Amino acid sequence: MSSNLSIAELAERHGATLGLEIVHLDPERAHPLPTESTAGGPLPLVGHLNVVQPNRIQVFGPTELDWWAERDTADRRSLLRQLISDDLFAIVVTDAQNVPADIADAARRHGIPLLRATSSCEQLVSTLRHFLNHELAPRTTRHGVFIDVLGTGVLLTGDPAVGKSELALELVSRGHSLVADDAPEFSRPAPDTIDGESTPVLKDFLEVRGLGVLNIRSMYGDAAIRHRKRLQLVLHLALLNESLRDQLDRLNGNIGQTEILGLGIPSMTLPVAPGRNLAVLVEAAVRNFLLLRRGYTAADDLMQRQRQALDGDTACD
Repeated sequence: MSSNLSIAELAERHGATLGLEIVHLDPERAHPLPTESTAGGPLPLVGHLNVVQPNRIQVFGPTELDWWAERDTADRRSLLRQLISDDLFAIVVTDAQNVPADIADAARRHGIPLLRATSSCEQLVSTLRHFLNHELAPRTTRHGVFIDVLGTGVLLTGDPAVGKSELALELVSRGHSLVADDAPEFSRPAPDTIDGESTPVLKDFLEVRGLGVLNIRSMYGDAAIRHRKRLQLVLHLALLNESLRDQLDRLNGNIGQTEILGLGIPSMTLPVAPGRNLAVLVEAAVRNFLLLRRGYTAADDLMQRQRQALDGDTACD
């Protein structure tokens, strides 16, 4: 699968930070950067010169250039044959070094984008890896409100008009932070991580029935907004009826998993009924979730106390 991110756009975004400039680029022959390999695993997107497991973007720093200069002409030709392939998307020379003539000639002949950077090799590799892992990660959009509660990324889901936005507004007024309303966009930059953020158009806004669209940043300040947050918990709001009442686990709550981009995210169903303070319940659900992650389960603690009490009664008999 390919993305819409081109080498030219990559150079434009990081030109100022890395001193990145294009030496040669043929737009008609350059490939858009891939999002995943045909095997479905992560790609070695960018790294130091490697002909054993080639990176999609091969980086030449001072060490690699010194090593290249020590090779004779036959060795360099052989290495170039290994280096140039359909999987090579760009070559970058760092530390303001000159591009070797044979590498420049091969890049032009085969339509491989060639770039130079004034930044160090380590800085360029680190910056581009972080950027590409996020930018090219698989993505999806979910309906709901994504909010930071007590440092935990929580996605509020539920049927329309169930009260998600009103609940998010109350949580913001209690000191928590909005990430995205209506259509949060989620990506999977690492095997065990789902990140969520707002689309650019909806950023800072929250729609509340009866009040219309609110600018949360303007109303509550910068601290009320998070640009991006890791998704850790899904809370599904559901109207409390007889069917749901019969399904509720009174000891452990309705705990399960919601799959997003192939990763299971812990989830809970939160019954909605008149008189229930949902903001307090969400805070309690998050605090309980954090305790569960540390290995503490209130239901297990209660049952242990009950067993101890029964054992004590038996001993007295």
